[in-house]
Amino acid sequence: MRFPTRSVLPGVVAVVLLSAGATACTYRNSGAQYGGSASSAARTGGGADLVDGSGTKVALVPGGAHPYFQPWKTAGATAKKTYGLGAVAFDETAEWDQQKQNNLLSTLAARGYNAFGVFGVSPTDINSTFGDLKSQGFPVASLGSCPAGDKDEADFCLSTDVQLAAYKAAKAAIAAMGGHGVLVHLTGNNVDANTQLRIKGVGRAVRETGGKVTLLQTITDIDTDLGTAQKAVSDLMAAKGEQITGIVATAVAAADVVKSSGSKAKVVAIDDDAKILSGIREGTVTATVVQNPVGQAEIGTWALALLQTKQCSVRDPGVRVDSGSFVVDKANVSAYDTARRAKTAELKQQFADKILNCG
Repeated sequence: MRFPTRSVLPGVVAVVLLSAGATACTYRNSGAQYGGSASSAARTGGGADLVDGSGTKVALVPGGAHPYFQPWKTAGATAKKTYGLGAVAFDETAEWDQQKQNNLLSTLAARGYNAFGVFGVSPTDINSTFGDLKSQGFPVASLGSCPAGDKDEADFCLSTDVQLAAYKAAKAAIAAMGGHGVLVHLTGNNVDANTQLRIKGVGRAVRETGGKVTLLQTITDIDTDLGTAQKAVSDLMAAKGEQITGIVATAVAAADVVKSSGSKAKVVAIDDDAKILSGIREGTVTATVVQNPVGQAEIGTWALALLQTKQCSVRDPGVRVDSGSFVVDKANVSAYDTARRAKTAELKQQFADKILNCG
């Protein structure tokens, strides 16, 4: 999968946790974003104020169960009320299985849902699903993750630039390590496109040290569940703990292990889990990189309604937009959500001015 977790290391260790997956979620091309300045979320341009969304029924469908997606529920309900939509449903399959997700989407379409925000299970196969929905006349947004490759059959992708988020986390970890040492990267499903992007982001940060930091190992498939994450970290520490001075991980469990082990490891995560934020306040976690799932659901639902009503179209179909990632440390842990809300407002203006073409 593609999201957050924690890990722990005894000994002289600095730890970075990348919760993405869910830290999870995922814009492919770092740096290839649209510009825009922060503005009020209520103000839009180019005729992008929804006139009548009462006939629009939006389905927000994650790839499977994961805490990362829970904010989609609240954001979807808020968007329904704010924009007067006919319905906004949040639905997910119990397992991460592309065929089961396809069946769920078909069921939702049969129930009258006519716009879809989807986190695809399989980044290599999801375009077929998007194409099928589009052939039925439904607008589709790829939310939280973009398809693998250069083609996106959805109308747009609004997702974390996972590669950039991993790069930020690794840079924070390296700084906490004093700029030198041995780093290990613990991450998600090896076949997940987001995992491969995280690997690239961490690799870039390591290369930029000019050899001062060595990437000892990349361990994938760590964030299947809590037990898997804890065992992976424990096994790693038992075998190589004395060598490791830093860890980049998508496992939220890592921070707990580091704390309980008595390690002086510096922990940087990609997750705003309450334990991580508490750890930052206490000083046991150095920093975290948080994502913007609320912005994905809020802006995604609003844009889908504009497309479903034919009020707007997408200027560049398949466009990929970074929903934002933010470094949180002790200095801004109490106020970081202000920056995230500002990014969501900026995204709305960006869509109105540069992504959508509204009559």
